[in-house]
Amino acid sequence: MWVSGKSTAVPTPATFKLDPQSLVSDNSSSGQNQASNDSDGTTKGPLAVDYEIRKGDTLSEIFEEKDIPATLLQHILEADSEYLSLETLMPGKVLTFRYDDQHNLTELDLQLDPARKVSFVRQDDDSFVHQQVESKTHWESQILTGEIRGSFYASGMKAGLSEAQVASLSHLLKNKLNFRRDLRAGDAFAVMVGHEITQEDQATGHTRIEAVSLSRGKHVYNAFLYDDGNYYDENGESILPAFLRWPTTRHFRVSSPFNPKRLHPVTGRRAPHNGVDLATPTGTPVRSTGDGVVTRIGNHPYAGKYIDIDHNGSFETRYLHLSKIMVKRGERVKRGEKIALSGNTGRTTGPHLHFEFHVKGRPVNPLTADIPTAASVPRKDLASFKSQVHQQLALMRAATDPASLVATGPDQGSDTATN
Repeated sequence: MWVSGKSTAVPTPATFKLDPQSLVSDNSSSGQNQASNDSDGTTKGPLAVDYEIRKGDTLSEIFEEKDIPATLLQHILEADSEYLSLETLMPGKVLTFRYDDQHNLTELDLQLDPARKVSFVRQDDDSFVHQQVESKTHWESQILTGEIRGSFYASGMKAGLSEAQVASLSHLLKNKLNFRRDLRAGDAFAVMVGHEITQEDQATGHTRIEAVSLSRGKHVYNAFLYDDGNYYDENGESILPAFLRWPTTRHFRVSSPFNPKRLHPVTGRRAPHNGVDLATPTGTPVRSTGDGVVTRIGNHPYAGKYIDIDHNGSFETRYLHLSKIMVKRGERVKRGEKIALSGNTGRTTGPHLHFEFHVKGRPVNPLTADIPTAASVPRKDLASFKSQVHQQLALMRAATDPASLVATGPDQGSDTATN
């Protein structure tokens, strides 16, 4: 367990040793690599050429520079239309072009982070298939502590939190207190931050807020991440509003259901359908199904105008084929807020709204999946949840004050304010 802010050691069964250098992914490789040579000097295996993405790069420009036919790029974009992995090219990431002996492109790889890679593999008919390869990871926790000196933003940054983490914490506890008006100098906080780590002990760059405890006078404000990806207080009551099941005010006919093995209605090729299509007339108001932050907006040749919204790191929703986008990247939206109008953009067979719900990076059926729509931890899980809370509170209190290592449970010593 890492403890930052006040340098206090917290005895835990496993020690969190995280090399700061491992927090930065080394994606600076470039050039080309070949398979090993035989003793006669001949080369076996495909040729692999790495390209490090630079600011301002576009796929079309990169493919033109590599003298790869534009038709192949279109086939790759078609394979990516359900994933949008190539829609945002991050400077420093590496594209790997793999060729056969005749220098024909056979595969395009993009390393997303140390644990994840997407590949587009060429088929006999020149189409491409999207594949995502993930290595096993685990989460290790770090506790950051601090006191309010000035604004919560400044105090959180001084304690080691990122801007995004400070914003997430402010949003998590927004129904409990006003961060600008209610906090006073000397108020203390402890935050348990999870870091995703590969089997090679390399950080992927993905973090999550696992727990927070903020003390203001006699009041303590707590929030805890549970297995379902939602945040609850120490009594198991939801901190944030639950999700809406539908992205529209009325329930439209499902014209194409969630189906990982679907045949594409236009091409006839097998292509997963990672969401549901709702038969909405063009101009139907589209609403965010939960509180979150707009992470991407764009106009894809196949997905059309689209919006991605992140919901506290564990959940993501996606809305495709829109006619009008009514939010901006980085904007925070509320559950039920109108974010767009449905349409018929991209490649479609008619007007509709394509809606996706992702849990921890994986698409699920948004109309049937077990997503947080209730206001509290289920009764059958409450004992397990409170056990987790007791342990996390003890660790955070120990990080703030070593004398409080033997902490009271959540029902005994936590005077949590209510709305």
